[in-house]
Amino acid sequence: MPREHDSKHYDSPGKRYRSLELCAGAGGLALGLEQAGFDPVLLLDNVDLPCKTLSLNRPQWDIQKMDLREFDPAEDDERLYDVDLLSAGLPRVQASATVNRGRGSDVELELLRAAVWLVPGIQPRALLIENVPDLVTKDRYANDREHAEKELEHLGYDVRWFVVNAADYGVSQVRRHGIMVAFKGGAGDTFRLPQVQPPPPSVGAVLRESMASRGWSQVDEWAAQADQLAPTLVGGSWDRGGADLGPTGSKHLWAKMGVNGGTVADLPPDPDFRWDPNLGPAGMVRLTVPQVALLQGFPSDWQLSGRKTNQYRQVGNATPPPVGRALGQAIRGVLERS
Repeated sequence: MPREHDSKHYDSPGKRYRSLELCAGAGGLALGLEQAGFDPVLLLDNVDLPCKTLSLNRPQWDIQKMDLREFDPAEDDERLYDVDLLSAGLPRVQASATVNRGRGSDVELELLRAAVWLVPGIQPRALLIENVPDLVTKDRYANDREHAEKELEHLGYDVRWFVVNAADYGVSQVRRHGIMVAFKGGAGDTFRLPQVQPPPPSVGAVLRESMASRGWSQVDEWAAQADQLAPTLVGGSWDRGGADLGPTGSKHLWAKMGVNGGTVADLPPDPDFRWDPNLGPAGMVRLTVPQVALLQGFPSDWQLSGRKTNQYRQVGNATPPPVGRALGQAIRGVLERS
């Protein structure tokens, strides 16, 4: 099995660093950071199924089901103090593409503040927070950015905000991420954005083998049409309806690739499936959760707990592991020089 499809085999850097992961979800950020040389001493998430997913894949990790707002590092042991990296893939604040799909961003912004408030008690060498690009770019979140900056700068951290696209780091998806990094004691002066990688393969190229796995005869015809990157996959909230591949605009982009973005399949197409996008959604292929996970940059051996819809939500809400790895390597470079 190629290494890129096996989560346990990667080119491990020499020295290992310690991390604390908040809102760990299905483990996309933690997996990428592990590949960059960070081993979590503790991972927190407040939802049962992602915690089970983490345990399935990394039974040696210490995973606790807990609300971030209730976490008190003083109650834990000394392993958390002066950890190398405090990381968090926080639940998404409301972005413009989801303005009519959610319940607002009050809880998500409260979690951002809670993550920053943990810094004095932990004193990490570096901090990494990942969210939607709107958190970095939109005026509606200016006060929240300013609050985080003031708190961290008061503690002696250099703070930087920026946006990255997952497609620049090997993920076959147009997916922009808002990032905040902070470094203790002026070390942030040496931070450099991760180097952009060559363009990733198209949806058709990534999924051709999977789509052909049950003998579907039209796979090459479909793969030739699916010659674009995927639009941003949206997992949605845990209290929302069934799984789909995103808002209306995303579904239109999927339709151009002959994919029905309104639902998720149990299995790849069988030999008798007639693919004809002119027939509408019934004539389009549907993606499975494992296929969505591949487009999100997860290795094929990464297991997911729960039923189909909840598995999809975990994948869609995750940070793509290659993004976590690229950010981790950039942060690691600062730590090695400081």
